[in-house]
Amino acid sequence: MKSVTHPLRRRAPWMFLVSLGLSLAFGFAALLQWTPLQYLDRLAYDQLSRFSASDEEATGVQVVSIDEASLAALGQWPWPRYRIAELLSRIAEAEPAAIAVDVLFSEPDRTSLKALQQSFKDDFGIDLSFSGVPAELQDNDGYLGYVMGQTGAIAARFFFLDLHQPASSGLRPGIGFSGALDALALPEATGALDNVAPIASQTRFSGFINSQRDSDGILRRTPLLLSHQGIIHPSLALAATMRALGLTEGVVETSIAGPVLRLGDHRLPLDSRGQALLHLHSTAEHYPEVSALAVLSGAVAPARLKDKVVFVGVSAAGFNDLHTTALGQTFSGVRLQAALTQDLLDDALVRVPQFAGVLQLALCLIGGLLLSAGFFYNHNQRRFALLATALIVLPQLLGIWLFVRYDVFLPLAAPLLLVAMLSGLALVTRIILARQYEERWRRQLERSRQVTIESMAAVAETRDPETGAHIKRTQHYVRAIAEQMRRTGQAADLLTPDYIQLLFLSAPLHDIGKVGVPDAILLKPGRLTPEEMQVMQRHAEFGRQIILSTASHLEDDNFLALAAEIASTHHEKWDGSGYPNRLSGTDIPLAGRIMAVADIYDALISRRCYKEPFSHEDSLQMMREMRGSTFDPQVLDAFLAIEPQILTIAQHFRDEGAGGSRRLV
Repeated sequence: MKSVTHPLRRRAPWMFLVSLGLSLAFGFAALLQWTPLQYLDRLAYDQLSRFSASDEEATGVQVVSIDEASLAALGQWPWPRYRIAELLSRIAEAEPAAIAVDVLFSEPDRTSLKALQQSFKDDFGIDLSFSGVPAELQDNDGYLGYVMGQTGAIAARFFFLDLHQPASSGLRPGIGFSGALDALALPEATGALDNVAPIASQTRFSGFINSQRDSDGILRRTPLLLSHQGIIHPSLALAATMRALGLTEGVVETSIAGPVLRLGDHRLPLDSRGQALLHLHSTAEHYPEVSALAVLSGAVAPARLKDKVVFVGVSAAGFNDLHTTALGQTFSGVRLQAALTQDLLDDALVRVPQFAGVLQLALCLIGGLLLSAGFFYNHNQRRFALLATALIVLPQLLGIWLFVRYDVFLPLAAPLLLVAMLSGLALVTRIILARQYEERWRRQLERSRQVTIESMAAVAETRDPETGAHIKRTQHYVRAIAEQMRRTGQAADLLTPDYIQLLFLSAPLHDIGKVGVPDAILLKPGRLTPEEMQVMQRHAEFGRQIILSTASHLEDDNFLALAAEIASTHHEKWDGSGYPNRLSGTDIPLAGRIMAVADIYDALISRRCYKEPFSHEDSLQMMREMRGSTFDPQVLDAFLAIEPQILTIAQHFRDEGAGGSRRLV
């Protein structure tokens, strides 16, 4: 048999090119930060954040919240600025490491005595005067500015990135930055919203409160540095951290993983746009918070604020300063500032290496090539599945370890999605090619079966060369009868399409045993003597022995077993008067019963050396008379039901010459 080249081998170049093409496509998509891949990487980051979150309370920060209770007790917002000043003074008495005010006072305090004087003068032309009120308390904004300057509190500022808003020139944060500033491509603010002049002029330190949500509305990355009019400004959290560390300058350095902001002994990873990736170690409740009312009433022990970075802000729900985080929880703006500061103090910001895109491209190529090689050279489906699983699981385990141990996040969506897609494609391709391979082998096996059977049948034909068409006719009769019985629901469990096809292929060997009959008997014109008939009848047993002798050399799928059954039983009769074993009824195999009908019909309509052919009608009449004696009634009925088809077969494979020597025995 001609060998069959495995489909995987023949398709190797094509499949390799597909794998390489997909690997490059996913790798470059990662380099170009394709949105669907970014979405998947964000989901992975969220899961890692939740996995690594703990229940430990943050130790370096404290939030003083102007909450619902404070507003209910001390009046609606905005409070008079002197009350904010009093709150800051109370906090400063506890000696915190730094105070940051997460409130922007961009409008004058209209409750200030100085503001009232100006309003009366403008509206009524009346000059109001106050006695017994210290000058510093007549201007609430100036008083708050004075307190913020005295306590060293960090003021808030907001920068516009896409809106031109006039601002005082030369806004300075009180903190500077040096080093490899050219390694950063900071966004340039087009305008600023600052505190009113009496506050801004007296405040020594400031930081911006800009935040940046991802396209899905979740805040994961926050800016630490922005540029405005050539000056680099820190975020409120960064400015508060530097104040707590006693630093007025940060140094930008470069590393193989990307820019780093050095604050004393601290190394804070940045991206090229001066942004940091938050790593919230705890849920919102674990960043401690006290009410401003409690601080003003003296209910908060100084030890709770001492040496902490204290953030003052409004957290009342009505102000809608809420942010959804990677932990799936909502943080108020002031609490988020505290969380970022704790990350800065703990050196816990997450680093995404600047070579992450190139790394993903390399992983895509490696994964694609390994899967391609495994696909072609590893035909064991289980081992290929193990390879694919390893290419998915191992990078994720590495990513988890780097995130938990070193605060490094590796975006892996591109290589993981590629491996999953190629594995699925490989699985589908293997199934399709395996079926094609099996079908090709099946067709070759069927051809081999047919060649084997036809070769054996040709041996028999050499003894009786004038009736070769008899083999073709009976072969097609047998199949037609079997198919009719299947259509009418008879022996449906046995007469499957595969069985009928094997029956068709095996039928030509029904008289192969006649090679063992001497020519003097096989080719004798006229009737045989009883002794000669006994010899002639032995051809059924000869046929079975010949076929089984050949079949004994086949280990599996012994298709010749049915041929042996046909050869040995097609002369048995329904009433038990046949030979060689005088079987009766259903003890005769169905294949033999079908072959008997086909063989006798063809013998009746054919010319033989001892008789002339009978007509089709006469042949059918004689066969009807043998119903229940020679023939299985159901098989004969199926034969009679397809009479037009039988006639067509007989005409198509008719004998070309006259004469013939095959005996009806």
